Amino acid sequence: MEASEILKKVRRIEIKTRGLSQNIFAGQYHTAFKGRGMAFSEVREYQFGDDVRDIDWNVTARFHRPYVKVFEEERELTVMLLIDVSGSLDFGTQRQMKRDMVTEIAATLAFSAIQNNDKIGVIFFSDRVEKYIPPKKGRKHILYIIREMLDFKAESAQTDVGQAVEYLTRVMKRRCTAFVLSDFYNPKDFEKPLQLASMKHDVAAIQVYDPRAKSLPDVGLMRVRDAETGHEMLIDTSSKRFRQAHTAYFLRRQSTLQQTFSRSRVDWVSVATNEDYVRAMMKLFAMR
Repeated sequence: MEASEILKKVRRIEIKTRGLSQNIFAGQYHTAFKGRGMAFSEVREYQFGDDVRDIDWNVTARFHRPYVKVFEEERELTVMLLIDVSGSLDFGTQRQMKRDMVTEIAATLAFSAIQNNDKIGVIFFSDRVEKYIPPKKGRKHILYIIREMLDFKAESAQTDVGQAVEYLTRVMKRRCTAFVLSDFYNPKDFEKPLQLASMKHDVAAIQVYDPRAKSLPDVGLMRVRDAETGHEMLIDTSSKRFRQAHTAYFLRRQSTLQQTFSRSRVDWVSVATNEDYVRAMMKLFAMR
């Protein structure tokens, strides 16, 4: 992709995702991800807009005016985006490729983070850690991250989510909020490293998938290629039994993922590339 084309795409993504983060997610993001396991700092007088759940009733009774507890997390949070850059993300049969949607979601989260004065960092991963961008603040840093997401070329086409979350646990010494963005086409079990990461950090997962992964149209013979292994095969979509088996396989995979995230205490949402990811993210925030 040429530099001028990348800059145009960066600008389009910035306009769309910054608007979303300002108008839709600012309050929900702050409420959902601030104050998870952070230390009490001080009390101050209640101000309009403060959460009534933070009122310190003992101090309020003593001074006959409402006072609220202030926590360390009101000052700063570190957000890490773990972004899948494997071959399977370069696939799309509807409005956009999976990689395009992952980029937009990541950019929206990044702009939401800096509006709350948080640091944002990135781990690009395939079946290895491809690149680590340390957490920093500011619009310039986010635009650099978006450029990298648009133009990054992974060395490997395969996926290993476990490698990425293990790296997160090693590299981030202090507690952070981490979002794993992937289609989770992962041949290896990643539950144990995810559980360890979740014990140390606040981890959430966002799955992006193509609707054809769930159901196939009846279009006769179709040649398909696995983007991660390169394996090609001919499938007969006119077979109702085959289409039903394809859907059943998808549902089994989703059930396994559900169990993995549940046992790891990780909130997650799933969104297809022909769906509105805003709804999915609002659902994720509502889980917190």
